[in-house]
Amino acid sequence: MTMLIAVDGPAAAGKGTLCKRLASHFDLAILDTGLIYRAVAHKLQKMGDPMDKDTALKAASSLTINDLHADGLRRENTGTLASKIATISEVRKILINFQRDFANNPPAGKSGAILDGRDIGTIVCPEAPFKLFITADPSVRAERRYKELQERGETAIRSAILKDIVDRDIRDRTRTVSPMRPARDAKLLDTSELDPDSVFNIALEFISSKKISNVTC
Repeated sequence: MTMLIAVDGPAAAGKGTLCKRLASHFDLAILDTGLIYRAVAHKLQKMGDPMDKDTALKAASSLTINDLHADGLRRENTGTLASKIATISEVRKILINFQRDFANNPPAGKSGAILDGRDIGTIVCPEAPFKLFITADPSVRAERRYKELQERGETAIRSAILKDIVDRDIRDRTRTVSPMRPARDAKLLDTSELDPDSVFNIALEFISSKKISNVTC
């Protein structure tokens, strides 16, 4: 039986850490859908005008799983451009199909899939039986991102990171196509004052309390 978990929420809320632990626990294929948009942004940075719609569509259409492993996808400038590209409705349509194909056909013989994004439970896989919306206070998220960048040896300014997170939240929530919002049946989880173990245990209890059902996006 195929298991499908949708995890949504803003940047640096703790989705990635949680998804990795849930994927390991349930033997699921994992897709960080933010990397899809970052991979398109990365392609655009090499192809020309990053905000040219035709170029963006070409980059999105040529995307493969291998592109998600390119160097530099986690850079701040790539993330900022990815957030802007995500507002282009035609690009989103192409990449939604990419995500659904992954969810419906988990690679490597996995028993299901877990998708981490902004609109998985509302748009990409609205029929997913397990939906989580992970959030945290912007200042907490900015501090987490600051520490992450420092650990990678990158230059970071707290105030700039906080501004970028707030700006990105506004873009994600107010875009006309697939705005970021919790699905009506999603488990809301604020991680501002929780450690990773607590977040995992709460999510695991929620998932374990529901009957696993076989669904497709």
